[in-house]
Amino acid sequence: MDGKKTKLPYPLEKFDAEVAGRSFHNGRFVQMMREKAAALQFVRMEQGTVTSLLEQDNKNVVGVQYRTKDGQQLKAYAPLTVICDGCFSNLRRSLCHPKVEVPSSFVGLVLENCQLPFENYGHVILADPSPILFYRISSTEVRCLVDIPGPKVPLVRSGIANYLKATVASQIPLELKDAFLSAIDRGNIRIMPNSSMPAEPYHTPGALLIGDAFNMRHPLTGGGMTVALSDIVLLRDLIKPVGDLNDASSLCRYLESFYILRKPMASTINTLAGALYKVFSVSPDDARKELRQACFDYVSLGKIFSGGPIALLSGLNPYPLSLVLHFFAVAFYGVGRLLLPFPSFERMWVGARIVLCAFGIIFPIIKAEGIRQMFLPTSIPAFYRAPPLR
Repeated sequence: MDGKKTKLPYPLEKFDAEVAGRSFHNGRFVQMMREKAAALQFVRMEQGTVTSLLEQDNKNVVGVQYRTKDGQQLKAYAPLTVICDGCFSNLRRSLCHPKVEVPSSFVGLVLENCQLPFENYGHVILADPSPILFYRISSTEVRCLVDIPGPKVPLVRSGIANYLKATVASQIPLELKDAFLSAIDRGNIRIMPNSSMPAEPYHTPGALLIGDAFNMRHPLTGGGMTVALSDIVLLRDLIKPVGDLNDASSLCRYLESFYILRKPMASTINTLAGALYKVFSVSPDDARKELRQACFDYVSLGKIFSGGPIALLSGLNPYPLSLVLHFFAVAFYGVGRLLLPFPSFERMWVGARIVLCAFGIIFPIIKAEGIRQMFLPTSIPAFYRAPPLR
């Protein structure tokens, strides 16, 4: 930020040696998972485009209708259908209440043959008007994501290259600038909307939503795959003791626990992603400017002040209350800096607005996630659901 740098390592002292952050080509990673799954004895992989869910009595989902590459319309039946067709899902509308927001878009580039300022770290540049990300995806490639605020990119594709050169390039670290400009000239620029959607499922017998089709958060913190894989592990452990998947209504009632048990991990990462995006984006408001600077300086203090937020961001510490405490600690740290050594009425007024601003950022996100589900999941009966009898 403004030429200053700080390094935030994961607090891994209490974890095994193999615990680490990962970055990768998303498409390659997903394809490798498909190949792993297809190699299992009792798995048959079929490729096609699902056009609709098959329903029985307008209530139970009993399978899918899909179209193969050669245009055949086929049906597949199953006692449980898991829907994970991504952020542009055309199947979720009948399974959840989709409130999709698009606060910004990423303009993506791949930089070649360059060195990051801190190798094996993800990089966030607090640029104007919003953050820029860099992270390594192979031994020779670095992914760059430039955030463009607003529900749509207000530039035609030919104008994006000019914008990147005129506005963004001057804010790129010197080590990466030449590779950044070369990537623009190669022209392989991609645009992706940054969608956000809280999880509001309908409990539908025979069907279950997971992944971005079910729940999305701003990708600033790279939390989507962490939430998805965490959900898969939880779902695996819930289904493992179930002997018979054919009793759709009993299974559906039991799997209501999934939506509660996932909340600590998912809501922590979701809330932090949304809040950090708003804090890191440039604003003309003095209180927002102070909060942005306070956030950078707070994590620059090191120890618990950097390790705490990074543990929350990465899913190592999935505790929403800890998130709220750190978020308001940043706000009060900003207030304290303003009032010392000599407070004035003007500074006190800005300090009060910093706290109000912090509350205005985080509370709507928490409300959308569900206050009771986030902070008191054990008070919800579904938390204790037992698997159906074999």
